[in-house]
Order: sequence, then structure tokens, then C-alpha cells
Amino acid sequence: MSARPAAAVTAPASLPRTTARLILGAFLLLAGISHLTWNRTAFLAQVPQWVPTDGDFVVVASGIVEIVLGIALLTLARRRTQVGWIVAAFFVAIFPGNISQFVTGTDSFGLDSDLGRGIRLAFQPLLVLWALWCTGAWRAWRASRRG
Repeated sequence: MSARPAAAVTAPASLPRTTARLILGAFLLLAGISHLTWNRTAFLAQVPQWVPTDGDFVVVASGIVEIVLGIALLTLARRRTQVGWIVAAFFVAIFPGNISQFVTGTDSFGLDSDLGRGIRLAFQPLLVLWALWCTGAWRAWRASRRG
């Protein structure tokens, strides 16, 4: 007997999870737009020097990805589990940039102290958990493991 795919075991979303998903989607959409407009310089300051491509390309590309992910969270309720995993992976993928900002002491977004940059680092894993919780991705994965 084969295990059912995660999407098949996803329970209907609760009001708190749906609300949290929509808030996260709006947050990502706004952050993505800000990458391309008013916060472009601030985001550029956060691109680590070791990234082997143009920093502005990284800012624009990550902004576009955030816009797409935000729209997906807002509109693809039936695919929320899959979108949740992708959003969580995105938050993990950008974590090295936040670590770099802390290690190099780069001031950006008003984070002009090690304490401020450290607090931001502590919140990044919470974004991963938020994405997995509000989309039901973690619950669906656990249910599929129980089979």
C-alpha cells in the first residue's frame, strides 16, 4: 500500500491558519515590491560579497520570487501545502544573507547593532515555522508519515 501524497491528507484550513497565510502572503508581496522600488538599496547592502553574481540581480530576482510566493499564498489555497514548503525553503535559502549581515556588521533596515541583527536572525526560523504552520504543510507531512 502506498502512502497518500501530502496534498491528499491536508485538512481544511482553520480561520487562524488562513488568516496567518494571508498575512504572510501580503508580507511577502509587499517585501517583494519593496525589493524592486523603495528598499532596493537597503536590500543590496544585505547581499553577501561572496555571492558569485551581481548584487542588484540578486535583489531583483529575490524580489520577483517574493512577489510570486506572496501571490501564491494569497490565491492558491488548494495548493497551500506545496506553496508552504516552497516558502519555507525560500526563507532557508535567504538565511545566509542574514547571517552575513550579522557577521560583517552591515547596517541596513535600521539594524545598526549586533543586537538588532541578532534579533533578526532569531526571527528567521520563526518565518520558516510560520510558513509550514499556516499552510498546513507540516501537519500534512506528519499525516502522510503516519500513512
